[in-house]
Amino acid sequence: MSGSPGPARAAAIDVRKASALLRYRIIAIVVGIGLIALVVVGMPLKYFADNSTVVAVVGPAHGALYVLYLIAAFDLSQRCKWSWKGTLAVLLAGTIPFLSFVAERVVTRKVRAGGRL
Repeated sequence: MSGSPGPARAAAIDVRKASALLRYRIIAIVVGIGLIALVVVGMPLKYFADNSTVVAVVGPAHGALYVLYLIAAFDLSQRCKWSWKGTLAVLLAGTIPFLSFVAERVVTRKVRAGGRL
């Protein structure tokens, strides 16, 4: 018997990474859209039109979704054995408008290529 995993075991690992990547991609896009809505629509309405409805609705939703983003990104980082710096960079990417979209593309490309962050 060899110490390397058989084809079935290797395929199962790839499926788990692919599932984690899909979860991460979906939540990264949703969080990115929510943050853009908050910054581009909600904040101007709050400060220039004295209407805080969008911030009151989108703000807490974005916060809850960001927690899911953190969980999905951390799960993917553990499955792909990222460095702590790469993990931290991806975790923080959800806090800067448009950066979650860039991070999602970089992460997807690296994970599909079998690389690490």
